[in-house]
Amino acid sequence: MVRSPNQRRKALYLGHVAEWLVIVLLVLKGYRILARRYSSKGGEIDIIALRGKVVAFVEVKARRELSTGLDAISDEKIRRFSLAVDHWLMRNGWAATYVLRCDAVIVVPYQLPHHVEDAFALPLG
Repeated sequence: MVRSPNQRRKALYLGHVAEWLVIVLLVLKGYRILARRYSSKGGEIDIIALRGKVVAFVEVKARRELSTGLDAISDEKIRRFSLAVDHWLMRNGWAATYVLRCDAVIVVPYQLPHHVEDAFALPLG
């Protein structure tokens, strides 16, 4: 799908708004936000959050329908996400004793964000 510059700008803006909504949701659920838009060579993590002994690496998807949200996380996206997680873990050795989890939060218009814990596994290592 080819998007015009205006469509790309609008999608980027909506993605940032969705991330802020998810941050509010996670904080209300008791998470502490460790990083937002963490990027490394080859990948990016939208949000990294901590609650108890769980470090959640969160992928945020803003979609028109809930059913298309998880489908939007492709194998290639997971591969790039994994690179960023590996990089973050190398810089944050303290997290080695924590439960590491990959969550997804789907943001749909006029609905509360849908938090899917342990939404996908990473090919770590």
